[in-house]
Amino acid sequence: MTEPKSLYERIGGADTIARLVAAFYPRVQAHPLLAPLFPEDITPVMEKQRLFLTQFFGGPPLYSQKHGHPMLRARHLPFPITPSRAQAWLSCMAEALDEVGITGPEREEMWGRLVITAHHMINTKEEAHDKE
Repeated sequence: MTEPKSLYERIGGADTIARLVAAFYPRVQAHPLLAPLFPEDITPVMEKQRLFLTQFFGGPPLYSQKHGHPMLRARHLPFPITPSRAQAWLSCMAEALDEVGITGPEREEMWGRLVITAHHMINTKEEAHDKE
């Protein structure tokens, strides 16, 4: 009996993760709530995200090998992540998933994990200017 494939394998592995990251970050950079949180040179952020999503969806533990335990919430504490910003992040990710063509049960599984994670990152109360 063969081992069940990981979500990472079912979506197409490294190529799909790279395409997802490439589709996601231009949206983040263009979003008025998200752009201020990111550096002008987004390349290092994209690389970390590629490593993280590979691991997060069941691929090799690339992020941990290079950067240690993800400690997502702790690593994001310096940034004011409001409920509106978490929703904006999810909106950008939904568009990127659409662009890459991830559908069906894999999309649902990915989305569920992404929603939980985005909400876990919220560390700042909503500010009036953050609402769209």
